Amino acid sequence: MFMMKQMMQYFYCNSWSWYYYWWWVVVATAVLEAGGDSSSSRNVTYDGRSLIIDGQRELLLSGSIHYPRSTPQMWPYLIGKAKEGGVDVIQTYVFWNVHEPQPGQYDFSGRNDLVKFIKEIQAQGLFACLRIGPFIESEWTYGGLPFWLHDIPGIIYRSDNEPFKFFMQNFTTKIVNMMKSEGLYASQGGPIILSQIENEYQNIEAAFHEKGPSYVRWAARMAVGLQTGVPWIMCKQSDAPDPVINTCNGMRCGETFAGPNSPNKPSMWTENWTSFYQVFGGSPYIRSAQDIAFHVALFIAKKGSYVNYYMYHGGTNFGRSGAAYVMTSYYDQAPLDEYGLIRQPKWGHLKQLHAAIKSCSVTLLHGVHTNFSLGQLQEAHVFQDGSEGCVAFLVNNDPRKNATVQFQNASFELVPKSISILADCRDIIFNTATVKTKYNFRRTTPSQMFNSSERWEEFKDVIPSIFDTSIKSNTLLEHMNMTKDTTDYLWYTFRYLQNSNCTEPLLHIESRGHVVHTFANDMYSGSAHGSHDVKGFTFENSSILLNNDINNNISVLSVMVGLPDSGAYLESRFAGLTNVEIRCSDGFSYNLTNHDSGYQVGMLGEKLQIYNEQNLSNVDWIKATISTNQPLTWYKAIFDVVVGDELPLALNLSSMGKGEAWVNGQSIGRYWVSFHTSKGAPSQTLYHVPRSFLKPSGGGNLLVLFEEIGGDPLGISLNTISVDPPIAGPVSVPVPVPVQEEMDHHRQNLMLLMEL
Repeated sequence: MFMMKQMMQYFYCNSWSWYYYWWWVVVATAVLEAGGDSSSSRNVTYDGRSLIIDGQRELLLSGSIHYPRSTPQMWPYLIGKAKEGGVDVIQTYVFWNVHEPQPGQYDFSGRNDLVKFIKEIQAQGLFACLRIGPFIESEWTYGGLPFWLHDIPGIIYRSDNEPFKFFMQNFTTKIVNMMKSEGLYASQGGPIILSQIENEYQNIEAAFHEKGPSYVRWAARMAVGLQTGVPWIMCKQSDAPDPVINTCNGMRCGETFAGPNSPNKPSMWTENWTSFYQVFGGSPYIRSAQDIAFHVALFIAKKGSYVNYYMYHGGTNFGRSGAAYVMTSYYDQAPLDEYGLIRQPKWGHLKQLHAAIKSCSVTLLHGVHTNFSLGQLQEAHVFQDGSEGCVAFLVNNDPRKNATVQFQNASFELVPKSISILADCRDIIFNTATVKTKYNFRRTTPSQMFNSSERWEEFKDVIPSIFDTSIKSNTLLEHMNMTKDTTDYLWYTFRYLQNSNCTEPLLHIESRGHVVHTFANDMYSGSAHGSHDVKGFTFENSSILLNNDINNNISVLSVMVGLPDSGAYLESRFAGLTNVEIRCSDGFSYNLTNHDSGYQVGMLGEKLQIYNEQNLSNVDWIKATISTNQPLTWYKAIFDVVVGDELPLALNLSSMGKGEAWVNGQSIGRYWVSFHTSKGAPSQTLYHVPRSFLKPSGGGNLLVLFEEIGGDPLGISLNTISVDPPIAGPVSVPVPVPVQEEMDHHRQNLMLLMEL
């Protein structure tokens, strides 16, 4: 196998005919497939240059695809398209909170079938990188930690804390043993060549003082002691103990990574962000194919040997899985979009880059590396493998100007912010800024409208008073501890005797949650919300309707849009109401914060699960009156789809406000159309409906929505999603490095600052 790779590279890197090169590729592939034995074990080690698989150094290109963010029916297609794009490895987190929703109760079914996902990777001949964590962040609610950990006495997450270490080790061992029992580690003949323990811990390590470094050492020992037979990694962890490999996350690891913490470890990049996650109220971040290619090439030029795209396919945060304010659509700007459709030119441009790198991988992994200046902002990286192979990377770091450089007695014109890869150190086989792949764009086509009021029925949820609640307190209770992540909703209810001397009463509420909806005597009084970057907010309403000299019922619905996913001392976070007052015009106020209050967890419709067909009769549905001033209303309709049409489907919810949607009992996620960006548009209007959520017959599908603030379901449509035929794209487009935009958007402004 090693000799075949050398032969193919020799043909290509020494400018032989493309015909002969591809002929050898076909022959070599056929020989390898005929002689391959998936049951044979692989020896995976590493040195200071790369991972070594069965004695051979490997230059690996990887793509992140998260199994719960798509469906089992989509997995073969997604993995296949990644392979077609030149990816060698599929990387995924392991999602603790979906697998162990209660202590000792496990779920590996449906979208949570990790074994099936790994076996699909194996079936398509790719490797896997399993990022167990089990804290993952990943813009996933609570960073993937199950909320029941919060109630373990004395627990401090991600610290040298015995209760946390006990449960972390228990789950990590559970996953490792499951992989072993299925023979999925490379040491057993499976596809898993890497495992990860912890996740970007160095971001918070100092907050735990001496308990931080000792926790890192414990986690490394614990993981290595599980004897998977493959290396372990820690991302963004410069003090990763031997033999665990420290790796880089970010957009520009070729510039920012200080390198492995030992000369015996390879240089690896576990998260190359292909765009950014998006939050409600935020705009999409567009990272160009040229910029991604530039930084991948630069990392390889500086002796990097593993690059993973985060994400290669982002997918969908179904249900309530997104972290605080994170949108339902996840990394839609990845090479494979939310629906799995190829996004050009990103997918194609990177595929060409992968082919160029792979064609010279033997020289890159075995050659002697040198680098030197070619000008003020220009440099060369050269790999020389004896007299047989030579590969050069000519780098122009100037974002604005072309540069003419002299290299090995030849003149080369370098376009702005680009890297030219030279096979045999003579012929340019790829330039990062020259996009030859044609552009495409996504088309949304309405296939069905829901604009007839006859097809809609509604149920108005109940607004509780303090007399309806069984939980009472004379202090404001914390939201997350009350709901235990079983619902987004917590009712705070108060009884208030309005004095006629209090003129022009104003309801004043301060919250550390995400949203409040307020009601006085069952009448809607208004809403307010925070944002991803502003954690607390205030609600005030001076037109609240109160009755004089009698008790008034004030009900406040506190809403979380996902739990926090990062930071130290996550178990100690506070969310929910912090202050409630009635303020009078004369300056006097009635503080309800430390008075009797009642609590109700969740909505009645949730408890009765009226989004499931078998539970529809649990409430009395009536013909929909359709009013945009109608909060806390459930809507349902029946729809049919064409069977056999495989185009992806999405609901256009642009006429709705905020809430959640279900199709045949499966949540397609939260929607929040009323939260506009700075440009006055919704962050997301299209919500993916996987075809596997639909009935096999195509008929009688149940759509249920819970609308919090008063949307109009008559404006909803079901749409097919397709990609139009590609159109010609630009060539040699200079792309400036978007440093400031990264600092503004990613990882709550912290991760990138640390990277810089």
